[in-house]
Amino acid sequence: MDKETCLKKLQLVGVLAFATVDENNNPQVRNISAIHYEHDSIYFFTAKGKNFCHQLLANPKVQILGYTRFKEMIRLSGKAFPVDNQQQWIDTIFAEQPYLSNVYPGDTKDIGIVFSIVDAEIEYFNLSVRPIFRESYVLGNGKLETKGFEITAKCIQCGTCAKECPQNAIEPGVPYRIQAEHCLHCGRCAEYCPVKAIRRL
Repeated sequence: MDKETCLKKLQLVGVLAFATVDENNNPQVRNISAIHYEHDSIYFFTAKGKNFCHQLLANPKVQILGYTRFKEMIRLSGKAFPVDNQQQWIDTIFAEQPYLSNVYPGDTKDIGIVFSIVDAEIEYFNLSVRPIFRESYVLGNGKLETKGFEITAKCIQCGTCAKECPQNAIEPGVPYRIQAEHCLHCGRCAEYCPVKAIRRL
């Protein structure tokens, strides 16, 4: 798996959930399908009067979620900014998404605005395999956020964590080691560790 394949999978999903926060810091989620994909970025269309647009202009942070029929979750976290050459990108998206002409016929599409996400973190999570598989990738100058759990030097090698892990993602060692690519981030290992040697990252 890689970032390009993740973007292709999102394109196949078609309709994605976009999350922002409003002026009261309340979460807001909506489905968006007016999207154009490049190999290293995405562009999407919305109307200038929509709350979605105003939320992005006030706070460009956005999170996008897609879920494939193969039980793969792909999450993109980044910042969205209005693009230069608005008309070019509006025309591109309308050409790829013909249904938009029913929503904004003729010149009414000029009420739209196109945003792009160039720098982001992409998280891929496959629930259809055992052990599960997860990996993160950088889009542009995005940054990876450290997540999950770590077994510290307090480990006494008792093996309790490995026994309790639902995905068998912990291997023996000094200390024992969590295989991050197979970890659910459920925290069961930390709860059962008798010496509290496992910390959340």
